[in-house]
Order: sequence, then C-alpha cells, then structure tokens
Amino acid sequence: MKPLEGKIALVTGGSRGAGRSIAVELGKAGATVYVTGRSSKGSSTNNWPGTIDDTVSQIEEAGGKGIAVRCDHTNDAETEAVINQIRSEQGKLDILVNNVWGGHDLWSDAKAKPFWDFSLKQWDTMFTAGVRAQLATNYFAIPLLREQQHGLIVHTTFWDQDKYTGTFYYDLAKNALTRMAYGLSIELKQDHIPVVAVSPGWMRTELVLLGFQTDEQHWQEIDALKNTESPHYIGRAITALANDPKIMDKSGQVLKVGDLAKEYGFTDIDGRYIPPFTI
Repeated sequence: MKPLEGKIALVTGGSRGAGRSIAVELGKAGATVYVTGRSSKGSSTNNWPGTIDDTVSQIEEAGGKGIAVRCDHTNDAETEAVINQIRSEQGKLDILVNNVWGGHDLWSDAKAKPFWDFSLKQWDTMFTAGVRAQLATNYFAIPLLREQQHGLIVHTTFWDQDKYTGTFYYDLAKNALTRMAYGLSIELKQDHIPVVAVSPGWMRTELVLLGFQTDEQHWQEIDALKNTESPHYIGRAITALANDPKIMDKSGQVLKVGDLAKEYGFTDIDGRYIPPFTI
C-alpha cells in the first residue's frame, strides 16, 4: 500500500514549476490530488509551458490519480467552488499545499532593482495573486480540515533566516507567507492541524530553463545552473512531511528542503543530495 493511499490533497498553482512536481510526488505516494491553476488545456497563461491538465497527465503516468480544476485564486468565488467540489466529491481534505503565486506575471520586470523602480503592479502579482490568494484558499479550506481534526497545511515560500532576498516586493511577500504559516499554526493547534512553510532552493522550473534557453536534458551544460534543484525535490519534501506521524512537532516552522532531505533520507531526481540553499 502506498503511504498516502486514501488521502485527499489540493495543490494550488499546479500548472508548472513547484506546484506541478509537488502534485506529481503526492500522487505517486497514493494521494488523490486536486490541481488548480489558471492554465488549462488550450489556454496557458502568457503562453508558458504547462497546464493543470498536463500535470494530471503526469500524475496518471506515475500511477496516481489527479483531478484538474481551473481556478483563478484571485477570484474568491472560484476558490470557494474548488473547496465545495472537494467536499462534495470526497467529503474531506487531508493535505492543502498553498503554492499559488502570481509573482511571475511581470516576467520582464523580474530583475532585482530598487523598490522605487518597480511598477506598483508588482504588489498585485506578489500580494493579490500570491499572499492573498493563499490566504483565501485557507479561509475556505480550513473549515473542511477542522471537521476532521487532522490534516496538513503547507505554504511554499522562500526563507533564509533574516537575510534580505534583494528584491523588495518578493522579500515582503515571502516573509508574509512564513508569518501566515506561523499564525495559523497557533490558531489551529487545538484542532491538531499542523501548518508549515517549506522553502526550496533555486529550482529548475520551466520558466528558469526557458530563461537560460535550455531544458531538463541539457541544463548541466550551463555553469550557472550547476547548484539548482529540480522542483521534484520540494515535492519529495512535502510528501515526506505528509507521511510523518510526528509532523505536529514541526508546526509553525519554516523548513528548508535541503534539511528535510537529510532528515528523511530522500534525494533529487538525479540522485543528488542538495544542501539547504543560502543567499
């Protein structure tokens, strides 16, 4: 029997990148995975590679079960509808992975520069389509989780102690997500629902590979990418957390993927152990 057999998971922002690989790894472990995002068959955001339907296909190819639900998480009604669908179809939710993130929408404006040189639209991509979208998903999902008095909530973030990431809006948003996880861990302690933030290193997402004009088969040829990790590394980390009977001991913490790899004994897809990322 697979370790997460019978578990119901929701991974938001699962069209590509970390969300896709987290969904695939949870599916491999036996969970039924609902995958949400704006990109669906025939309509991909900004024409980027990857859709929620592609993610479900990968889950099924790996022997798991996935369900694609198109959702713009900046629209509360659509977010609520996803949770209502899970309630109707499954009657429960065991694992919520808050990964939705609009921060890539201004891709051409992604380079580090002073705060005053960024457009105020960066607030919308980082906070409305990122922080608030994750908060809203919690708002609608937590009542379903509380009915069971168990479960797991994960926020994907970036964190390196108290170091500044170098980009104002990004730094502010990611720290808001870690604080959200901490605050919820306190409020949900009596319900025995752990809440953690998980911080990966530099991932070779589809957009990173696109930016370097390479692919997963040839990235080793580019020196700048030699210390990167695949998005499956964080997927394996979250799967290990979901399978840990003592996960409540970690509630409220920010956990680095490299540290979790050492603790739980998993590697990246190429067999490497990649240490925690530091700035």
